[in-house]
Amino acid sequence: MTVFRAACLQVNAGRDMAANIDAAAALVREARANGADLVLMPENVSMMEWGRENVLAKAMPESEHAALAAFRALAQETRLWLHCGSLAVALPSGKVANRTYMLNPAGEIVARYDKIHMFDVDLGEGEVYRESATFEPGDRAVVVDLPWGGLGLTICYDLRFPHLFRTLAQNGARFLTVPAAFTRPTGLAHWEVLLRARAIETGCWVFAPAQTGEHTGRQTWGHALIIAPWGEVVADAGESPGIIYADVDTAAVDTARRKVPSLSHDRPFTLG
Repeated sequence: MTVFRAACLQVNAGRDMAANIDAAAALVREARANGADLVLMPENVSMMEWGRENVLAKAMPESEHAALAAFRALAQETRLWLHCGSLAVALPSGKVANRTYMLNPAGEIVARYDKIHMFDVDLGEGEVYRESATFEPGDRAVVVDLPWGGLGLTICYDLRFPHLFRTLAQNGARFLTVPAAFTRPTGLAHWEVLLRARAIETGCWVFAPAQTGEHTGRQTWGHALIIAPWGEVVADAGESPGIIYADVDTAAVDTARRKVPSLSHDRPFTLG
C-alpha cells in the first residue's frame, strides 16, 4: 500500500496578481508544514479578471509570467509536487490559454495542459460567459507521471465532458484534478454530483481545488472537494478560503476497479 498526503487550496482571488500569488503561496507553505506531498491550486489562482480587454491586458507569455516564476520558486523552496491551478497565458495568436502547469520539487515544469472546453453559457439574470472570445482552446489531453501514479489534467468546464475523463483513466490516470472557478448557480446544482460521477466512472481519486466567494460582482461556489475512487467525499472546504487534505491510499484505485472494471468493458455500437 502506498499513501501520500494531498492538499487542495480554496482561495478568493481578485484582480491584484501580486496579492493573489502571496495568498496562494502562504497556503502552500501551510499545507507543506502539515505534511502535504502534493498541493493543488484552483483555476485562475493568480487572477480573477472579467472582460476580454481586462484579461488580455493582464495575461503574460509563459516566459515572462510572474505567477509561474513565483510558483516554480515555491515548489523548489517547499520541495513539493505543485499543481498551479490555471494561469492566463498570452499566446502569439492574440488570444489567451487557460493553462495549468505541474511542477516537480525542483521547480521544473513537467507538464502543461490547456483547457479544452470553453465555457460559453447563458445562466440567466444577465450572467453570461463567452470564454471562446478570449481564450484559445487546447486540443491535447495530458496524463503526468507522479511518484504515486498518473494524474489526469482537466480544468473546470471540462468536468461536463465525461469522455475526456474516461480517456485519461484508460491511459494511465489514477488521479484526476479539476481546478475550478465554478459559478454559484452551476456549483449549487452540479458541482458535487459531477465530480462524484467522474470518480465513480473512472475508479480514480478526484482532486478539485476551487475559487470561492465574491469576485468583483461575480460569485464562485467554493466547496473544494477530494473524492475517493468509490465516490465518497473525503474532504469539503465549504465556502471559506483554506486548505483541505486527504491521506490518499493508492490501493483504493485498484480496489474500486476490481469491483467494477467498467474501463475495460467498452463495446462498439451503432446508432440505429
